[in-house]
Amino acid sequence: MTGPGALLVVGDVVTDVVARHRTPLAPATDTAAEIRTLPGGAGANVACWAARSGCPEVRLLARVGTDSASWHDLALRRAGVRPLLVPDPDAPTATVIALVGADAERTFLTDSGAALRLSPDDWAPGLLDGVARVHLSGYLFFAAPSRETAGRVLRDARAAGVPVSVDPASAGFLAELGAERFLAAVDGAQCLLPNADEARLLTGHDDACEAAAALSRRFPLVAVTLGGQGAVLAAGGRVSARVAAPAAAPVDSTGAGDAFTGAFLAGLLTGSDPARAAASGCAAGARAVTTVGGRPQGPPSEAV
Repeated sequence: MTGPGALLVVGDVVTDVVARHRTPLAPATDTAAEIRTLPGGAGANVACWAARSGCPEVRLLARVGTDSASWHDLALRRAGVRPLLVPDPDAPTATVIALVGADAERTFLTDSGAALRLSPDDWAPGLLDGVARVHLSGYLFFAAPSRETAGRVLRDARAAGVPVSVDPASAGFLAELGAERFLAAVDGAQCLLPNADEARLLTGHDDACEAAAALSRRFPLVAVTLGGQGAVLAAGGRVSARVAAPAAAPVDSTGAGDAFTGAFLAGLLTGSDPARAAASGCAAGARAVTTVGGRPQGPPSEAV
């Protein structure tokens, strides 16, 4: 009897510099902070949370700089993810400075580096062998080379009958690109996973439930994350479920959406219905906000 197949994440690997400051930033002088350098990136975080949540095999295709390729490769393997990292000799690994205030909310300063240089030459349809589901990080759609690559992955996966999910990833970058341009680029995806701000930008609806329902007229399954309020699912133009999030004492909200996505996809791959998968995603998101950084703490439940 064969297993459920692998999850292939195509996305970004990032070096996160997380600065937690308990007082407001003081312009032109010092603000005391706790600063840590951690492995991150939306795509990589999703892959690690999927492995932690019981997905039997998780692979990650991403582009990194030679400056830290081995460090990221080791971190992914320790998390139970099979890394398919492409070293870039001309650009450093993407870096994000995350400023996290006392309310656990974060502001990102982003240098995309090698991440958005993922090129069509880095992709081959053979990478779909043994894959049951593909997930695309939305960051790939915000630069021409990686957008073309993501488009090829999407087309090849559809041709192979492999469902594809997409996380829009960044409300700021999404606003710059434009909603219709993004929606056209991800047309054909089976599942869209925006947060509430991204769903509003994509639809023009202020209400997250209305936005989810509207998006589900274009995508068979939509899951909109609502932070501490959980998530809403929609299919066929209507809301199909609302899922509550467990109570949590937040420390750092970095990666909470990635945690939801990883656990949600792991649930779908291992046979859960969307509502149960979303409940797993909300539980993972609640765990994520209690730790610093975007990755799960401790060993994965299944090692690759």
